[in-house]
Amino acid sequence: MSVSPKISRQNFLRQAVTLAVAVPMLPKLDAFAKAPQKVGLQLYTLRNELGKDLEGTLKKVAEIGYKEVELFGYNDGKIFGKTPKEFKALLDNLGLAAVSGHYMAGVAMPQMKGTLKNGWEQAVADAAVMGLKYMNCAYLFPNERKTLDDYKNYAQLFNQAGEATRKAGIQFGYHNHDFEFQPLDGQVPYDILLKNTDPNLVKMELDLYWVAFAGKDPVELFKQNPGRFPLVHLKDMAKTEKREFAEVGTGSINFQRIMDAKKIAGIQHFFVEQDAVTQGTPLEAIATSYQNVMKLSV
Repeated sequence: MSVSPKISRQNFLRQAVTLAVAVPMLPKLDAFAKAPQKVGLQLYTLRNELGKDLEGTLKKVAEIGYKEVELFGYNDGKIFGKTPKEFKALLDNLGLAAVSGHYMAGVAMPQMKGTLKNGWEQAVADAAVMGLKYMNCAYLFPNERKTLDDYKNYAQLFNQAGEATRKAGIQFGYHNHDFEFQPLDGQVPYDILLKNTDPNLVKMELDLYWVAFAGKDPVELFKQNPGRFPLVHLKDMAKTEKREFAEVGTGSINFQRIMDAKKIAGIQHFFVEQDAVTQGTPLEAIATSYQNVMKLSV
């Protein structure tokens, strides 16, 4: 290394020592850490707004910065009153991609078409038209889950649903709430679903609010079931006695710790969701959540 004639050797050495001391004090940069590139939104958060102005609401979602959405409300070949082809065209025009969808089991509503029990093949075909990569069972009603045998039967139903989706290049999954972690006759229903489903056919979409509400550690679940959780719901928990839903980054859940475990979990996509908004409007809530998600390293 040569030294400029304008800089004395003494000053050069002084500067070099100063730099050497300062470098270790700089923030450590993880070469692999980066802000999220594609943040998703579960559209259920905006259910009322979508019912009033579908295109206008979706446009606002895109303007906030969301790139991916997770659907709900599919019924008898329609999604938000549109055919799958029409709805995909709408999303394409807004720069949004539907990568996942929520569906009902259909045990408690046998007349509904497009559930796991009624019209599943058509639902899968329509999901393929929309470009979905995942189809998830969204919820089990109380009268659908009274016994451990009910959960064992669902495990088989999920395996069958996963066989059908795999043929279309789509992954089947199950989205939890808190009741699956409440012991039933000495066993944990969520464990039954995990153990009695084929890991290749049935993945898990872990709702981070509900698993925390149930008193469970999502990272421990990841370690116990590596690669089983390609999807997660980002939903915070208010620091109150009631532990209400809260915007991401404003509550008690440590999302960075969860993101740090994304590789072992197998996380590929994450969706902001807020079942109920207590302050402001749902659009304001998802904007706050988006801004805070973008501060995470993934």
